[in-house]
Amino acid sequence: MTERKTIVYPNPQVLAEAVAARTLLTIIDLLAEPGRTRVDIAVTGGTDGNRVFAAMNASPLNDAVDWSRVHVWWGDERFVAADDDDRNAKQACEAWYGALVESGRMPAGNIHAMPADTRSADLVAAASPEQTDAVLAQAAAEYQRELIEQLGDEPALDIAMFGMGPDAHFASLFPDHGEAEISDPHVLVAGVRDSPKPPPLRLTLTVPMIARSKHTWVFTSEERKAGAVKAAFAQRNNPHAPSSYADGEELLWLIDEGAASKL
Repeated sequence: MTERKTIVYPNPQVLAEAVAARTLLTIIDLLAEPGRTRVDIAVTGGTDGNRVFAAMNASPLNDAVDWSRVHVWWGDERFVAADDDDRNAKQACEAWYGALVESGRMPAGNIHAMPADTRSADLVAAASPEQTDAVLAQAAAEYQRELIEQLGDEPALDIAMFGMGPDAHFASLFPDHGEAEISDPHVLVAGVRDSPKPPPLRLTLTVPMIARSKHTWVFTSEERKAGAVKAAFAQRNNPHAPSSYADGEELLWLIDEGAASKL
């Protein structure tokens, strides 16, 4: 496992601006590498993620990125209808990449959203656990195929960024729920049923897929996350604190003083 590096910022806004600047600079640096044709990043949702999107939009570095060579993926997604406000992709479109696509700077084909639930509300409500698991498995397999088609037989992301919840989950890998412990390197995407955080159905990258990333960043803020940060730092690969499984060629934890207050 890669040694974790931690950087503490004064408050949530400075943290968001720092993550945004780091993201944009890293994309610019990667695109400048000889022979490189594209950069692939996985983004996250939530309060911290949306702050980062806003900071990226406001940054002068935004104009320096060749967005036509940047492909956007998701670390996890709420398995709901495509137009549902809970969708991470919908929030990210409204907060960030939608303007890039509309202006022609980023091709719509560079957006690799996780599958949405196309069933009616009645079918979702009537589905048995077994039927739901089958639908989730099909959606996870579809996203895994897309990763392999785009990035090769052993796909790896350049940047994978994740927020963290007060229960120490990251992506949609929740405490003692089983998905964080998936270790099969051939399983890159998993479905989640009965998520402890609504909505109950989700898709998520697995730990083996995340660990292949060139840059893995976990960022979180506020004192209410301090206990979760402490738990994640106390022991690696702890199923009670799934963010402790985060790994990559580079592993950065970017937190503010509130989230660091119990370290």
